[in-house]
Amino acid sequence: MICWIYKWLPVIFGCHCMESRSFHFKGRKFPICARCFGELIGIIFGIIIYAFFSTSVWVYFILMIPMIFDGFLQSLTKYESNNIKRCITGFLFGYGLITLFIISSLWVMSKGYTVGNNIK
Repeated sequence: MICWIYKWLPVIFGCHCMESRSFHFKGRKFPICARCFGELIGIIFGIIIYAFFSTSVWVYFILMIPMIFDGFLQSLTKYESNNIKRCITGFLFGYGLITLFIISSLWVMSKGYTVGNNIK
């Protein structure tokens, strides 16, 4: 199981797996970087929380902005974010992304159901 996680998580997330941008636990590097780890936790958290809480779609778009801003700022300037900031912005992005995915999937499903009922 551990081998599978270390092989496929970087592929699924498209992670660069840089040693300096990854968390370590007991001397072992996580399979994905801090930002991707935050995204993973945000995705899991978003799936669980959506059943109990939802707000405006725009809030979820806004939650995605910090990671985009942080990433572009790092690539365009000499600014270097730390792993805690990367994890937090990744978490917000993952939470916003999965919630938008759930909302859009439910919307498409309801429209398909409506169209299907009108065909009868």
